[in-house]
Formats: sequence, structure tokens, C-alpha cells
Amino acid sequence: MADPSTCPSLTRASVQEAHKRIIPYIHRTPVITCETLNLLASTPQSERCPSSGPNTASEPAPHGDKVTSKASEYKAKPKIKLFFKCENQQRIGAFKARGAFHALGRLIDEEGLDEIRRKGVVTHSSGKLSFKYPRRTIVAADKLISFPIPLGNHAQALALAAKTHGVPAHIVMPTISTPSKIAGTKSHGANVLFSGSTSEEREAVVAEVIKSTGATLVPPYDHPDIILGQGTQALELEEQVADLLAIDPELGVAGRNGKGRLDAVIAPIGGGGMLSGICTALQGTGTLVFGAEPSFQGANDAETGLKAGSRVESVKTLTIADGLRTPVGKIPWSVITDKSKLAGCFSVSEEEIKAALRLAMERAKCFVEPSAVVGLAVVLYNEDFRKLVQREAGAEGWNVGIVLSGGNTTVEAIAKLFGAPKEVEERAEGKLGKDGGRVAENVAG
Repeated sequence: MADPSTCPSLTRASVQEAHKRIIPYIHRTPVITCETLNLLASTPQSERCPSSGPNTASEPAPHGDKVTSKASEYKAKPKIKLFFKCENQQRIGAFKARGAFHALGRLIDEEGLDEIRRKGVVTHSSGKLSFKYPRRTIVAADKLISFPIPLGNHAQALALAAKTHGVPAHIVMPTISTPSKIAGTKSHGANVLFSGSTSEEREAVVAEVIKSTGATLVPPYDHPDIILGQGTQALELEEQVADLLAIDPELGVAGRNGKGRLDAVIAPIGGGGMLSGICTALQGTGTLVFGAEPSFQGANDAETGLKAGSRVESVKTLTIADGLRTPVGKIPWSVITDKSKLAGCFSVSEEEIKAALRLAMERAKCFVEPSAVVGLAVVLYNEDFRKLVQREAGAEGWNVGIVLSGGNTTVEAIAKLFGAPKEVEERAEGKLGKDGGRVAENVAG
């Protein structure tokens, strides 16, 4: 990829240009609403949680099924209308297609299609890449022992973008990858190469590919071209909500921006490519942007890093939101630390993510992965966020956009998630250490 200093600046105008570039290749995913979730979001937890009273809305019980003073004290009553951006219906099942198509398109513009077709592009399916510029130079392998998730969304997205432009794509995958994932990647015409499960082993294969072919490494999130591509979903969300409210104003509330506009957007953050892109796209519009993370085992590195004033460089977590196990990248960090771009970051528990996932599936009829619903979980269960909305929105309320980032999961995985006892919940396919324990990996894709 190009030196970031030569890339378009991280501005709303640059996101708009990125959108023009990728429109022919992506889906304009739908925006939907759900009155049941609006009702839950606008009702105090103390009145709707089964642990503290009647459960008239048939809501899951993220606080458990016993009466606790904690649930009964959650009395924030924000007025909220929700608008869901369904990136689970994007090509390859996740928002990552946006960044991949934009990054590859920019690369083709820089070096020419014939040159890129001659050399190809490369990435690997999971883990954290350490690299510097100029392009194609890998500096050092990540020393963190990894927790492999076969084939990340970024790898699938790059394979699709490369196939579309007739560019060879080299995807390095752990040998433990499932046959269905391998077949899915090959279906996009990618050259799949196998490696061991650790980051060091995968990156060694990537380095060999670069050495032998001259292929360009396309990172999953820590690059301006990726960030600008991911931010395009915010432009669509903004327009789609305005169109919906123009047709039926009752779908929304008056809001801080006046009826017919988004007041806030909340999106998941892992490596930060998507959230920083959304922050960039909506800067100066009057729409506030918030990040959402799992809190399990320190997965809320953005939240804790923002409070501490320094980026957390390593994350080891087995959160069920497996797409968010990555620490925030350096370039996304430079965006989200700008208070004019990001209004705040909030986290939720595993049980709250599961509750939100159940609601998204059963009430909004959206088949999504756990990572996709952390924003919804924050709106429903994070009392600090709910108090903020109540305080800032007042009687007018807020129209809140929620990004459902992806739907790359399976019926079997969802069944295991809800069917197993708490101590043996399915979190992912793990690498077993010599002592038989599972070790977490930063999942980049």
C-alpha cells in the first residue's frame, strides 16, 4: 500500500470521493427500524429487566434472573429511535468489502492495472501484521501468541475485490482452517497458501510471497485507504435515515439536529478502521459518533486507552465478539482521540452482547454475528451511555444509527453460544498450548 502521507486526507470530502469509487462494486445495504427495540431502548432497565419486575417486552436477562439492587438502580430513561445499518447484507457478509475495494482501486490508480495484475496482492486471514512503509516492507513479526479464527472478513473482501479486477490474490491461512472457509476463499479465485497457527508462521509465509512475487500487502484496518472506504457506510446511513424520515416522520424523534436527521451513530471498534472512517465521514455534520466494545478480558482497549490517554498495544481476549479482539491501530487511534470526531467509547459484558444478539435475531429478524451487536448492547444496557443520552437529548430524544457490522457466523455457532453452560460457551476455534489451555489472538480481519 501507499505511504499514508501520500494518501487522500482523512476528511469527509475524501470519504465522499471513496464512495464514488466503490459504488459499482458494493451493495447499498438497507437501513431498518424495529419498534420493539425502540421501546426497550426508551424504557429504564429497572422496569424491563426480568430480574427487577415484569418482563412485558420478552427481553433477555443480561443481569441474571435473580433480583439485584444493580438492576433496580438502572433508571435512565432516554428517548431513542433506532436505525440499523445492515452491513451483514454487504458483499462477503460484512463491511470489509468497502475498504478492500477502495484500497485496491487506489493501488491500481497509483501503479497501473497491468502492474498490479503482474504482482498481485497479499494478506493473511488472522492476526496482527507489523509493517512500515515504503510498501511491501514487513518490519517484524508480531510476538503475541495467537488465537486463530479461520479466515477473517478482510481476507475474503480482498479476495473478492482482487477477483473483480482480475488481480491475483494470495491469502495465507492456518492449516486448521475449516474446509468451508478454504472453499469460500478459493471461490473468489484466491491463491490460498497454508501456514502454522501463530502470527510468526503466517507472516513468514506472507514475507515469502512478497519476496517471490512482489505482491503488495493490503492491511486490514491501519491505513488511510482502508479507513476512507469503511467510512462510506456512514454517508449512506445519513442519507437513508433522512429519506426514511421524509417519508414517515413518526419513525424518528425531533432530536438535537431537528427532525429528519441522525443525532448519533454507534459502531463497534476492534482495529478501528470502521469507527475512524465513520468519525471522519460525519465530522462537522452535527451527528455524534460513539464506539462500542466488549469488556471481557480487556477487550475494551479503546475505552481504557482513551481514559488513560495512551493506546493499548496488545489485547488478549476470548470475547464472543471475536471480530473485536484486536487493539486499535495507530492511524485509527489518531482519529478517535480527536474529540471533535469521537464523542465517546463504551463497553458491555458478554451476557449483554448475548442478550442484544438474541433481540437482533428474534425481534429485528437480523442474522448477525456477536461483534455486530455491541452497539445495540451499549444502547440497551450501558447505563452511563443511557444517562448521557437522557441528559443531552432531553425531551426531544435522539435518532441513533447502529451499525450491524457483519453476519459471518453459522447456525451451529449461534446454537453453541446459547446452548452451552456458561463455563463452556463456544468462543471460537482455538489454538491449544502445551498445557492444554487456549490462548487469545488479536484478530485483524
